[in-house]
Amino acid sequence: MTAAPPSPRLYRPRVRLLWWLSRRSYLLFVLRELSSVFVAWTVVYLLLLVRAVGAGPAEYQRFLDWSARPWVVALNVVTLAFVLYHAVTFVNLTPQAMVVELRGRRVPPRLLAGSMYLAWLVVSAFLVWLVVG
Repeated sequence: MTAAPPSPRLYRPRVRLLWWLSRRSYLLFVLRELSSVFVAWTVVYLLLLVRAVGAGPAEYQRFLDWSARPWVVALNVVTLAFVLYHAVTFVNLTPQAMVVELRGRRVPPRLLAGSMYLAWLVVSAFLVWLVVG
């Protein structure tokens, strides 16, 4: 039997656990990635709401009672902040990640982001009208 050749010694610098706190851009990037967890919570929460509504008035009331607990309210307030951050960074990064051409000419990044913000505003206004009116 022959012995395995020695493995080369690789240089692996030690990285601190909280390395992402050293620069603002790193922190914002990590917070953006973390915001995906809160987006997932929003989906789960809405699915629980739909299930409760479909199960009848008693189950819906139980869901409302559960939703009124202080820790759920606090979680949903934090979730709102993270989901808004996620949405804003998504809209701001879209022009960098996607080139849109119209009649052979590139749509300016500000126009692309602005049109997305306008669409967001229109959909939000419609939802407010639907819920309030």
